[in-house]
Amino acid sequence: MTPKEITIRPVEPSDRDEWLRLRKLLWDHTSEADHLLEMNEIINDPESQLVLVAAEGNSLIGFLEVSIRHFAEDCETDNVGYLEGWYVEPDFRRTGIGRSLVANAEGWARDAGCMEMASDAELGNEESLSAHTQLGYEETSRLIHFRKEIR
Repeated sequence: MTPKEITIRPVEPSDRDEWLRLRKLLWDHTSEADHLLEMNEIINDPESQLVLVAAEGNSLIGFLEVSIRHFAEDCETDNVGYLEGWYVEPDFRRTGIGRSLVANAEGWARDAGCMEMASDAELGNEESLSAHTQLGYEETSRLIHFRKEIR
């Protein structure tokens, strides 16, 4: 059996369930209701947000959410393309799919007038750090957030 062709394209309404499935794999601490709310917000703001998917037949094997932010840490311009979330199924990693998703996101941001791209990763997420670095992204800073209840 030969593998099906993989297509990188914008998300379509028929992809909703598969996109949700992949989002849950990436952000597993987020409730389904919050995922659905965020997905609706993204779809309803096509001027500043885009979802790209990697499709193999009728199945999604990856996605990338990109936005245009008015500010991004350590960037010199406003209206910066921002990789909000990026996930490829483990069996398909290191095949160029992630690179294609990012290249398409960068093209969309460039076409929208952006001159810089930015992203982030959790401290300790060495896989994400490596993927970003291999695509030419440079680490600019590290930040740890703190919280304390004072009720």
